[in-house]
Amino acid sequence: MRRVSLTVFGRVQGVGFRYLTKMVADKIGVTGIVRNLLDGTVYIEARGDEQAIAAFIKAIKNGPSPYAKVTRVDLTELADDKVYRDFAVTN
Repeated sequence: MRRVSLTVFGRVQGVGFRYLTKMVADKIGVTGIVRNLLDGTVYIEARGDEQAIAAFIKAIKNGPSPYAKVTRVDLTELADDKVYRDFAVTN
């Protein structure tokens, strides 16, 4: 299993980004969280098998919302020491 965090920059708040991220995660089979940050970015933690995480990262970089414009994604590998029950939109 692989666990990563993503910080997504661009036009990613107010465009349904978090909820469409959840839909993508549910479809691919990734668990974790997504939330807006005060600086206008979106923070994601995701956990899944290597193939699922690769597909999820690609979908995020492409912008899951048609109104989003992703300009940058900062990716950090995390220790696989946290298990999520599902993929949740948080505040």
